[in-house]
Amino acid sequence: MSQSYTISESLSESLSFTITHARHMAAKVATDLKRIQRLYGLPGDVAIAQYESEVVSLLKAGYLGVVTYGFWRNNDWIEPTLRYTAKELAGGAANDDDPGRIRPGANIAGAVFHSYLTYSAAWDELTAAERDAFKKTLPYYRGGAPEPGVSGYFSNDRTYSSGGRALNRASVRSWS
Repeated sequence: MSQSYTISESLSESLSFTITHARHMAAKVATDLKRIQRLYGLPGDVAIAQYESEVVSLLKAGYLGVVTYGFWRNNDWIEPTLRYTAKELAGGAANDDDPGRIRPGANIAGAVFHSYLTYSAAWDELTAAERDAFKKTLPYYRGGAPEPGVSGYFSNDRTYSSGGRALNRASVRSWS
């Protein structure tokens, strides 16, 4: 007597997004930041590890909206700055690109390295107490601040995905 087994997957089934998926994508963000560090001297290793930890926690919980890391001068993001936008793939697929292609040679004179984060719609559904409790588990306790402008424009250039979610990366490019 022989037996056979069939496994089928329905598009309506949702993937379970795990900490492993979140770490996979956050590691690519950390790799991008290490390349910026190698080319421009910042951010430091401790900050990169903390940014990576923050992204893992926010991705896993579904609270990450957009996070931007880069250089800020005169209230504007300048090159090299990277913006990551989280999205649900809703049964679709996305590339899982390799990190990299940070352009060398940008003028960062007088600029300071910053990060700026916005939260997802799921975050907005939390009570103020739930938000505060979650923020206290993160390496950075972020307060409110106006979003900086951009000296140039953001150009979409990479997608990092895993477990039914994606981070779309955009880089600041100068007009010249």
